[in-house]
Amino acid sequence: MTLAQTQVAPLVFPTLKDKVVLVTGAGSGIGRAGAMAMARHGAQVVVTDLDPAKAAKVVDDLGDEGVSAASAGLDVTDDQAVADEIDKIVKTYGRIDVLHSHAGYQIEGNLEQVPVEGMDMSWRLNVRSHFIAARATVGHMRAQGGGSIIITSSNSGVQYDREMIAYATTKHAVIAMTRQMAADYAKDNIRFNALCPGFIDTPFNAGFETQMGGRDQLENYVARTIPMGRWGTTDEMADSILFLASDMSTFMTGHALVIDGGECI
Repeated sequence: MTLAQTQVAPLVFPTLKDKVVLVTGAGSGIGRAGAMAMARHGAQVVVTDLDPAKAAKVVDDLGDEGVSAASAGLDVTDDQAVADEIDKIVKTYGRIDVLHSHAGYQIEGNLEQVPVEGMDMSWRLNVRSHFIAARATVGHMRAQGGGSIIITSSNSGVQYDREMIAYATTKHAVIAMTRQMAADYAKDNIRFNALCPGFIDTPFNAGFETQMGGRDQLENYVARTIPMGRWGTTDEMADSILFLASDMSTFMTGHALVIDGGECI
C-alpha cells in the first residue's frame, strides 16, 4: 500500500452522552463556551449564572441548534443555594458526572491598592465557592462510582502578575486546594483538575485592562508578551474543558492545565 492509499481513521471525540453536567458562571465567556460544547457532545448540561437571564440565553442559543439544556440562576456565594442546586440536579437526573466550578472574580491592585473587601471577595469567589461546590458534589459522585470536577484557576495561579495581589494569591490557592482534593479522592475515582486560562478575549479581562491603562495597552501587552502573539479563544478553552470532562482524561487528576499561548514560560 502506498502512502497515498493509507487510510487514516478520523479523530472522533468521545461522547458525553448520558453525562450530567453542572457549570457555574456559565452565562458568558469561557463558562458559556464550555457548557455549550459539552451539551453539543451529548451531555445534559445545567447552565447556571448569577444572572438567570444570561443562563437562559445560553439554553436558548443551544435550542436554536437543536441541542437541549437547562438553566438556573445561582449565586455561588450562597452556600445553601449551591448545595440545593446540586441536590436538585441529582434528584432530577439521577446523577452528576461533571462539575465545572467556573465562577470567579478579579480586582486589580497591589498590597496598598486592593481594599480589604476586595481581597475578601476574591477569596470568597475564587477559592471558597469552589470548595463549597466540590464539597456538595463529592458525596454524590462517590455513591455513583466517580466523576470529574473541573475548577477554574488561571495561569496567574502558576506565575505572578504585577499589581494583581488578590487575583494571583487566590488563583495559586485554588490550584493547591484542587491538588489536595485530587489526592484525597483519587481512590473514589473522582478526578479534580484545575483549568488555567491565559488571556482569553472576554469581559473578564476588565481588571487587567484597567491596570494597564486601557484596551490599546492591553492589546500591546498581549502582542508583546505572549509567545504566540495573540489572544486565546473561548472555543480553544472549550476544547480543553471537553478533554477534562471526558474519558480522554481518565488517568489525569491533580493537574493544572495551562492554556495561555506560552505566556507563563
